[in-house]
Amino acid sequence: MINGKIIGIDARMIEMSGIGTYIQHLMGHGIYDYALGNEEEIRRYDKQVKVIPYNAPIYSPKEQILFPNKVVKKSGINIMHFPHYNVPVTYRGKYVVTVHDLTHILLPEFLGSKIKYIYARFLMDQAIRRAIHIFTVSENSKKDIINCFGVNDNKISITYNAIDNDFCLKDRTEIEYLYQKFNISKEKIKILYVGNLKPHKNLSTLLEALKHIPGDDFELILVGKAFKSVDLEEQEKKLGIIDKVKHTGLVSKEELVDFYNLADIFVFPSLYEGFGIPPLEAMACGTPVIAANNSAIPEVVGDAAILVDGKDSMSIANAISLFLDGLVDVADIVNRGYKRVSFFSWDKTVNIVRNKIEESINELYY
Repeated sequence: MINGKIIGIDARMIEMSGIGTYIQHLMGHGIYDYALGNEEEIRRYDKQVKVIPYNAPIYSPKEQILFPNKVVKKSGINIMHFPHYNVPVTYRGKYVVTVHDLTHILLPEFLGSKIKYIYARFLMDQAIRRAIHIFTVSENSKKDIINCFGVNDNKISITYNAIDNDFCLKDRTEIEYLYQKFNISKEKIKILYVGNLKPHKNLSTLLEALKHIPGDDFELILVGKAFKSVDLEEQEKKLGIIDKVKHTGLVSKEELVDFYNLADIFVFPSLYEGFGIPPLEAMACGTPVIAANNSAIPEVVGDAAILVDGKDSMSIANAISLFLDGLVDVADIVNRGYKRVSFFSWDKTVNIVRNKIEESINELYY
């Protein structure tokens, strides 16, 4: 409860990557009185909040039709927080919304159909225009929201993402199990990518980059969820690099931390990010980062990464080759990474969300 008003949050995505991480770190701080979603999942992050069961699939018509409007109204919720743009159009209460990025608007070619684009654009427009306040996760996303939807600057607050303390440098003996479990070579230089394997993550260009790098003393490890619509292994066969690439699929959080520690280089070639957490996770584990010079990525990594043209496979290949050839001061870039990570804090994000909701309450009710 804030200033005597009851606050709710749609927490259905709490166990997902990205947005789920954001929700997890907002829970358990006394901001929310009610959370909508799966009670078992929510209880892992907040023992006190009251739960309203709600399991409609994300982006589905069901979440529009089955939103528990009556239960929310009966609970006395004064302000809802929707942590994604999929706000039910039937909801008539006051709310704040977090718009993490405009991937679906700025890169519609990756949505798969014009109907999906129209639906995403409609939902985002409705969510933004009806909200009493908007949160986003970077200056770049704020700029995109203003440019695409004509929102007033003072209606948007930036709540940067951050990383967990679990991501840290570990002793090599703690991570050696990965070699056998995932059939990874001990001798080869390990290049790591972490994230889902969706098209806008631009892994096809990363694979092309490997073709330009001579020798066989390196291995690319792809950690993340695969999708049937993206057949990277077929491309790997055509490029003749299938023996240089390992797919792990989804891994546990402990394994993820260990992979960052195992890697010699982390590469993040994404075409668009509202924030981009993986480069920070890599930095926290002492792994040097190569990242695409677009969207919010330069804002996040600062001077602690080598930036490349994500659309140019030779640009990526040249950056990787600098490491392979020993032409990079690794210690310097790693130290810059540690400093960069310390700039971001979940506590800052929690305080901004709490304060902006409080300001909104004061403007609406007092």
